[in-house]
Amino acid sequence: MRTLLAFCFIFTTVLLTAQIQTDRPDQTESSSTVGKGELQIESGILVQHTEGIREVLIPTNLFRYGLTRNVELRVLSEYGLFKNGSFNADGITDLQIGTKIQLLKNENKNTEIAFLSHLIIPSGTNGFTIDEYGTINKLSISHSLSENIGIGYNLGYDFIQSSNGNFTYSVALGFSVNDHFGMYIEPFGSWVEFEEFDHNFDAGITYLVNDNCQLDFSFGTGISNEFNYISVGGSWLIQPNTDDDFTP
Repeated sequence: MRTLLAFCFIFTTVLLTAQIQTDRPDQTESSSTVGKGELQIESGILVQHTEGIREVLIPTNLFRYGLTRNVELRVLSEYGLFKNGSFNADGITDLQIGTKIQLLKNENKNTEIAFLSHLIIPSGTNGFTIDEYGTINKLSISHSLSENIGIGYNLGYDFIQSSNGNFTYSVALGFSVNDHFGMYIEPFGSWVEFEEFDHNFDAGITYLVNDNCQLDFSFGTGISNEFNYISVGGSWLIQPNTDDDFTP
């Protein structure tokens, strides 16, 4: 509990100055990219149970940097704690490096489309690495249904060298409660090696502290499999200094 309170305190004390678009806490990646020269940090704590195995990611860290107006560089790094019966382990998961490219932004049609791809580098601690290279790929599409309601969905394909890969999907329906609070509901899942279906459901809330800082809470459960998780986190945006007229 003290860790969670300290985590929230860090985020609520950040004071920055621009509108924020995040890729957490839902499973659906947004179809927006960060602005050129901007750095966005999205971090959180996740506790997950899958068929009797408990995994704690503390923290999950996604770094997003805007290379151009429509292209961002992405780096994902996580530290995990693993428990299976009497066996316990901790370590760093495989590093992921990737990009998101915004393909379409049509304000007249309230539609955005982006493509995201991550390279999985087998660099993690023994027991936390898949020991193979892989890729995570998603097509992200979103629509504004009204001033307070939006929908986003992803279709993806994850490939690992020794497997046939997984087809993935997610559909997030988001609601803006007021200027600060938002919520979402979301079915998501995968067609594992094109043989077995896993279907899940999650929901969550977000709180916009200011235009650059957002806190979140989410939870999920398995529909066709034994799975559940709970997560708390936050995101903040750091903009470059654009005051060209500054004179010392």
